[in-house]
Amino acid sequence: QTQLVESGGGLVQSGGSLRLSCAASGITLNNYGVGWFRQAPGKEREEVSCIGGYGDTNYASSVRGRFTISRDNAKNTVYLQMDDLDPEDTAVYYCAADPYSICTSYVFPEAKLYTYWGQGTQVTVSS
Repeated sequence: QTQLVESGGGLVQSGGSLRLSCAASGITLNNYGVGWFRQAPGKEREEVSCIGGYGDTNYASSVRGRFTISRDNAKNTVYLQMDDLDPEDTAVYYCAADPYSICTSYVFPEAKLYTYWGQGTQVTVSS
């Protein structure tokens, strides 16, 4: 059974940092494209970052320079390091994976292209 489990969310002050983890079971993540998405109350889900099977990455303009996505293949986990957090970053963060999604510096796969999703982890940034 394929499962993605996010962790690492929490409450942090503006300017602080968090590292989210997306741990997979049932699939080998380094063969998959992985994306991070977020959804704030009353807002639509939005793309945050993605990483392709060959390590290409992409970021939403709102987080570029502050967030870093990475893989640890030995742990079958993808991370999202979030620095200099802002209250506007408050949302539930989801990771998603798909064997056919293509993430490059020019392409950010839409959410509908991902097959597997985690349950989400809450990130709250206080001002």
